[in-house]
Amino acid sequence: MASVMEDPTLERHFKGHRDAVTSADFSPNSKYLATGSADKTLMIWSLAPKARAFRLVGHQDAVTGVQFSPSGALVASSSKDRTVRLWTPSMKGESTVFKAHTAAVRSVAFSYDGHQLVTASDDKSVKVWSVHRQCFVYSLNQHADWVRCARFSPDGRLIASCGDDKSVRLWDTATKHCINCFTECGSSATFVNFNSSGTCIASSGSDSSLKIWDLRTNKLIQHYQVHSSGINSFSFHPSNNYLISCSSDSTIKIMELLEGRLIYTLHGHKGAVITVAFSRAGDLFSSGGADRQVLLWRTNFDRKPYQDVLQQHSQRSTPDPPPHLSDIHPRAPHLHHPQPAAIQISPAVADTQSTDPHVIDLGPAAPHIKASFNDLPVHHYTSSRVEGWTGGESASSADPAAGNRTGADISSKGKGRREEEEMAHTHPLEVLSTHPSSLDFTLQHIVQQLDILTQTVSVLEERLTLTEDKMKECLQHQSQILKDIQASGERPRMSSDETDGSPLHFT
Repeated sequence: MASVMEDPTLERHFKGHRDAVTSADFSPNSKYLATGSADKTLMIWSLAPKARAFRLVGHQDAVTGVQFSPSGALVASSSKDRTVRLWTPSMKGESTVFKAHTAAVRSVAFSYDGHQLVTASDDKSVKVWSVHRQCFVYSLNQHADWVRCARFSPDGRLIASCGDDKSVRLWDTATKHCINCFTECGSSATFVNFNSSGTCIASSGSDSSLKIWDLRTNKLIQHYQVHSSGINSFSFHPSNNYLISCSSDSTIKIMELLEGRLIYTLHGHKGAVITVAFSRAGDLFSSGGADRQVLLWRTNFDRKPYQDVLQQHSQRSTPDPPPHLSDIHPRAPHLHHPQPAAIQISPAVADTQSTDPHVIDLGPAAPHIKASFNDLPVHHYTSSRVEGWTGGESASSADPAAGNRTGADISSKGKGRREEEEMAHTHPLEVLSTHPSSLDFTLQHIVQQLDILTQTVSVLEERLTLTEDKMKECLQHQSQILKDIQASGERPRMSSDETDGSPLHFT
């Protein structure tokens, strides 16, 4: 049944963090996954088989947010240590430190052209930073409590932020003014983001609600109450047809936005699920939680139109009560005592890639490990621009927990180094400027906008065709009535306007 329904499947699980996983983001080419943790470190996981993972040490407190730049050349991280770090490819693997706020920094995000960062903090402020100049630009200060999250719109004209003051605010980046404030949040707003077209924003709350507003009308258009505990994060699918959310109730929920319904509940984490993120292409998504695990899922359900999925679902012998299609339990038993008629899908964990990857610690806490290009993953781009990820050492003091490595770790690390050096002779790494070009982004944005216009025109054409068909039916019916009346010898009374004009007939 799983193959018929195109259910999401759990592909791999990564273990390496020593505390809760708080944030995750895929690289633009979907070859790497960056995660942040309460263990004060970032990890870069290669999705290739049997590849090593890299732990980036530098923050002095829990990492709260992590995001790749649009070019994939940089990784930004935020932390409760009040700083933001920008990990840059270099021979030394250093990170630039922004002493960003006077309290814990809760989130960090790039603008879609990669030129700016936006941060949110417990000091009740939202701040914008220049990536290239590595300096503060401006601050937004109307929140009355901790700010949990802030994100740029796809066109860079807006910033959305939310926080413990139970509000979602919309800011104009040109005027620096708050242009709207959505106060329908019943509790602390935990996460906010735009959909990929920038027409809607969604926010989640500690009261387990998820709300979506249409920015063209400033109206609340969808409200989901599908979790049994607070929602910690969510992610829009690039098609804007789906949204995935995660909660402290240990589950991941997938909503189909066109029909406005819950379609999947995923089980796999033990304890709160704190972060979830789609890849840029939407074919993968990741989740991380209090159990220190990072799970990698294959989407699958976006392969066919949702109406086809519904039609196939209706043909099942024991379909779930609508609107929920199915619960998926990769490993654990069902936690919510389902109705007897519910379909249980328990796919085996298809982690055939490798065992837990060997982790290489990079940073001041690991002086015996010298970061070099041979040690680090490589980004391969199809364009003429080739950039290498060499994130590693940080300029700040060490994380004590990161130094607890055994002699076996060092020995296996040395063996891996030799293997990498042998491969480096056949796969040299080219590193160019780390400044991301906005040309590709601009062209992609134009193409996306043209696609939206094309879809809009197509919908309007369909509606016009339907209107014309209905009009033709009405006129034909009216003409038939007139013929019937004339045939019976009764001439209908007509106004002067009607008699002076042509007969009631359209071709």
